[in-house]
Amino acid sequence: MSERYREPCASVLDLIGWTPLVQLHAVTGGARTPVYGKCEFMGPGGSVKDRIGLAMIEAAESAGTLRPGGTIVEATSGNTGVALAIAASLKGYRCVFTMPDKMSHEKVKLLRAFGAEVIITPTAVPPDHPDHYLQKARSLAASTPGAVMADQFYNQANPDAHFRTTGPEIWEQTKGRVTHFVASAGTGGTITGVGRYLKQKNPAVRIVGVDPEGSMIGPFFNRGKRIEGHPYKVEGIGNDKIPGALDLSVVDEYRTYTDGDAFRMGRRLAREEGLFVGGSAGMLVHGAVALACELDDPDALVVTMLCDWGEHYLSKMYDDDWMRENGFLERPRRTTVAEVLSAKERRVGDLITVAPSTPIRMALSTITAHDISQIPVVLGGECVGSLTETRLMARVIAEPELLDKPVESVMGAPFPVLEAHVDSEEVAQLMKRGNAACLVRREGKLVGIVTRYDVVRVLTA
Repeated sequence: MSERYREPCASVLDLIGWTPLVQLHAVTGGARTPVYGKCEFMGPGGSVKDRIGLAMIEAAESAGTLRPGGTIVEATSGNTGVALAIAASLKGYRCVFTMPDKMSHEKVKLLRAFGAEVIITPTAVPPDHPDHYLQKARSLAASTPGAVMADQFYNQANPDAHFRTTGPEIWEQTKGRVTHFVASAGTGGTITGVGRYLKQKNPAVRIVGVDPEGSMIGPFFNRGKRIEGHPYKVEGIGNDKIPGALDLSVVDEYRTYTDGDAFRMGRRLAREEGLFVGGSAGMLVHGAVALACELDDPDALVVTMLCDWGEHYLSKMYDDDWMRENGFLERPRRTTVAEVLSAKERRVGDLITVAPSTPIRMALSTITAHDISQIPVVLGGECVGSLTETRLMARVIAEPELLDKPVESVMGAPFPVLEAHVDSEEVAQLMKRGNAACLVRREGKLVGIVTRYDVVRVLTA
């Protein structure tokens, strides 16, 4: 890479290809077989699709179907659209893209930033439905004068681009040592083009497909039957049909994994390897690591694709709330009021109270003796008032004659009471509303007090 960029580039299009190959360590589980990821997110458009965007435009120009001032129409999950838009911005073409509504908002905004028009279509429709994003794109291309459809799912310029560039790069970067290539098929271009090249160089190289649950490609490969797929969350890989750009004859096996596998591994790659990638890369690495562990051979070498940049998914897989809402992360275990109280009881002991008739002098003595800052006033098992050290001291200093009067003459409002089993967050909410403490009740009996200090202690533990 350092040699390549020692001279200035003529345009951003010169930045496409020759992405780095990086060995993975922390996420491999100690596998003896090395696993490498090809950093496609480091291209100018942030994804592996940079390669095919330019290639498909140049193929249409060569065929004479795309002329100056023309329009490029495409059905995209986002990344191909960005790649097309980047090339089109330099070449002066208009872009119109259709995109399923499951795609992230970041991708839509990014396409529009490059000047593209984006039409959102429903995800949960069959592939032959007129509102399916592919059918909608075809309809737009047919009805728009001077328009061509890039047609990444069937355009042979797609796998050819990977045969000419990605495959040779992997072969050169591994010095011909690659033994297994793990990829997915959205359009099928990457796995087809790279697979063809690597098998041409060494027929023993194994091409391993990875598919999300709900896609029909993996089941079709393994069982020879077209199944009815179902929606899944990971973007850009898998399909509800067999795309024309996919050549399954170059694939040796297909494995299926879940959305959760993809997103959790993607987050691990960011936190443990410093590789900020999307869910498709997470699924591919999950599959590559599983394969490496099975091989357990230090002489083997597994390569997979780190398909796109993680910033496209900040509102999804990198958002803890979204992950929990969709069942991909366990909700954090909540601390109960009883647990907060239990930790306190080991330091303080049983609940200390005074009665309304207790002299203020005795109440102050109790506060001092037990080194506490507040005390509940209890009658018949119920809190009827409260005393706080600061307020009580101020009153006594101002009016010394109060010392022999009962606490009911100076007590404040009762402390609120919470049941022992409720979430400790309820305590925090009470403190935010100005309460100095709250009482805890278990089986109808007041059993303890929780103060602001106790809440802070839990938060900082």
